[in-house]
Amino acid sequence: MARTTHTVTNQPPPLTGYDVYTADRVLTEAVERHLDPDLSEEAGDELAALGRAAGSAQVQEWGAQANENPPQLRTHDRHGHRIDEVDFHPAWHRLLGKGVAAGLTAAWNRPGGHVRRAAAFLVWTQVEAGNCCPLSMTHAAVPALRSDSELAAEWEPRLTSMVYDRELRPARLKAGALFGMGMTEKQGGSDVRTNATTARPLAEDGTYELTGHKWFCSAPMSDGFLVLARAPGGLTCFLVPRVLADGTRNVFLLQRLKDKLGNRSNASGEVEFDGTWARRVGEEGHGVRTIIDMVTATRLDCVLGSAGLMRQAVAQAVHHCTHREAFGAKLVDQPLMRNVLADLALESEAATTLALRLAAAYDDGGEQERALLRIAVPTAKYWVTKRCTPVAVEAAECLGGNGYVEESGLPRLVRESPLNSVWEGAGNVQALDVLRALQREPAALDAYLQEVGRARGADHRLDAAIKGVLTELADLEGVEGRARRLVERLALVLQGSLLVRFAPSEVADAFCASRLGSDGGATFGTLPSTLDLASVVERARPLS
Repeated sequence: MARTTHTVTNQPPPLTGYDVYTADRVLTEAVERHLDPDLSEEAGDELAALGRAAGSAQVQEWGAQANENPPQLRTHDRHGHRIDEVDFHPAWHRLLGKGVAAGLTAAWNRPGGHVRRAAAFLVWTQVEAGNCCPLSMTHAAVPALRSDSELAAEWEPRLTSMVYDRELRPARLKAGALFGMGMTEKQGGSDVRTNATTARPLAEDGTYELTGHKWFCSAPMSDGFLVLARAPGGLTCFLVPRVLADGTRNVFLLQRLKDKLGNRSNASGEVEFDGTWARRVGEEGHGVRTIIDMVTATRLDCVLGSAGLMRQAVAQAVHHCTHREAFGAKLVDQPLMRNVLADLALESEAATTLALRLAAAYDDGGEQERALLRIAVPTAKYWVTKRCTPVAVEAAECLGGNGYVEESGLPRLVRESPLNSVWEGAGNVQALDVLRALQREPAALDAYLQEVGRARGADHRLDAAIKGVLTELADLEGVEGRARRLVERLALVLQGSLLVRFAPSEVADAFCASRLGSDGGATFGTLPSTLDLASVVERARPLS
């Protein structure tokens, strides 16, 4: 008799060939909620096209290839000439080109542009997070450049272009351009006011010569960079082009690329400025004020990126448990696993809902919404990015040993998950930024309280949590030592208020019980068993 020695059974099919956007009920509902009806259909069609690309086997393979083949630094050509270039795998360029073409740098001049871009960013992160870094910085550079109308006129059309032009050429010859940034120096880290890079004026036209070292220069293959340096009038923002107007290379000496835990497809480098030509952006001595809008925008992208990673982790976990059987039943139907999946789904939904609400505030642009962003962006950056890692790790555990194997894709999510918490100001920086807003900007707190107050009376646990936050805010004596606790509560109350208003009742009930009430544990899978957890899990299932 013939014997079969290798029959594959009880393994889930790959999660490919599906629409990442349309399969995400939380995201599609948020886009419809925040866009006018006449824009919603157009945006939905665009996002669905991107979602189908993101869910395709081909594009997912590009993501894997980009991570398996990290960028390589080439400081010199074969003749010994200094070139300071970074070589990338072709998959990187394919991903970046699709991201640019999808409008991930084009939000500022489109109706509903920030909501549309936020949804696209969340979708595209699920394919490969590394290429989202230059897309984020290019998008975020626009408000900083607008402080100088001449620079904005030169660069903004290229930064918001939907054409990916990878060649290093003068800006005037390019159909599209990407930007990076360099603020961190080895002696100061987040304390940018200790920056030692110097800027010597060359003429009265705002041109300078930079000398110094940047410890972290993100996306060093970009066409231009916003950097901070110390001019005679104090810390100032500068634009450093990679190629000068006459076609010669600017002095941009790449010393090495960082060997990072995750985000391995993306290059992060150390760079030396040695007589480097730069153009001032904004006034001398106002560097932090000039670049702060860029920082705020990239911080929101950290929230979006973490929300995207969480969504992909939860989608993979739910997909696996839907198809995998153990002890006589599908994993998704077993009470304890269902509890874990529902808990993970709550975290993902809360993150996505909050991120899209902040993107809508950008589109509104009114005084009230700007005040809300002042406190809500660092609050969300603090909390959502910190929740990403435990979600990714727990989702990997849902796959058992399979989740620990590289082919599953979960290890890449786990390695990527701490990144957004570290970049653009780590947790303490965000918490202290929230304290500054509370202490110096009463309008920011008023906007926050008005936002969460819209849900008052709908859930007694949310009402109690709002009251608790007000009690904490009434006593700011020695608040710095408990800043993390306060910001966590601010984030949870804001998320709870949004879910109570916009999510299905079973989702809002579970969130309020476990995050705002006392009916939840310290790990995932400890939701009250009396809740409708099956509906929560079904809502998170990717449609494949």
